[in-house]
Amino acid sequence: MKWHKKFTFAVKLVKNMNDCIVIIPTYNEIENIESIIRSVFSQHKSFHVLIIDDNSPDHTADKVVLLQSEFGGRLFLEKREKKSGLGTAYVHGFRWALAHKYDFIFEMDADFSHNPNDLEKLYNACHFGDADLAIGSRYVTGVNVVNWPLSRVLMSYFASVYVRMITGMKIHDATAGFVCYKRQVLEEINLDKIKFVGYAFQIEMKYRTYCKKFQITEVPIIFTDRTKGQSKMSNSIIIEAVFGVIALRLKRLVNTL
Repeated sequence: MKWHKKFTFAVKLVKNMNDCIVIIPTYNEIENIESIIRSVFSQHKSFHVLIIDDNSPDHTADKVVLLQSEFGGRLFLEKREKKSGLGTAYVHGFRWALAHKYDFIFEMDADFSHNPNDLEKLYNACHFGDADLAIGSRYVTGVNVVNWPLSRVLMSYFASVYVRMITGMKIHDATAGFVCYKRQVLEEINLDKIKFVGYAFQIEMKYRTYCKKFQITEVPIIFTDRTKGQSKMSNSIIIEAVFGVIALRLKRLVNTL
């Protein structure tokens, strides 16, 4: 009887263990947050979710707290005092995930532009394939973007062309925000040096991964623009990306990256 109880406890413990954490930064995502969390948890592969909320005025964090009672031990929340940028939110999440011993650490938006059904594709590329960083790529097999105006598609596409020209990275979607890192990548990157917050943050993370000679794999996905909530894109984010790429390359050339 004692052996049976120990075995049952061990089985429950294994079921509760998880090697994957999906980091989702939020600011005013009350319209999407419950649906995206439920969708991630409905996947065949088991994922944990970490929400990094920047004190959303629409009370996104309060909704997450309510859902935690339903998804105990799988849903986590880090609430910051103010809106501080996408890049700092992810770095906060990376540190949390590393401290909690996750092996595969994902970035994903809250607005369903990234399909939760594609999470397992990224996981498989890292776990069963040779990828250290798997990118959910909009452009590796053409242009796979839905509901964006042509101007936005062209800006995004040629931003990646520009990044390839400046950095030498053979990546088709350098600004992609749907990715999976093996923990070793984030352990070797000096997170204290990450300064960019928007498009440039996504480029910087890939470039630092590239410079450390980790294997980067692009997995084709279909990107669908949000149908609820407001986009966080701004002119300052675009400007940061344009000049940030040059700054990264110069740092690499003088060995200060």
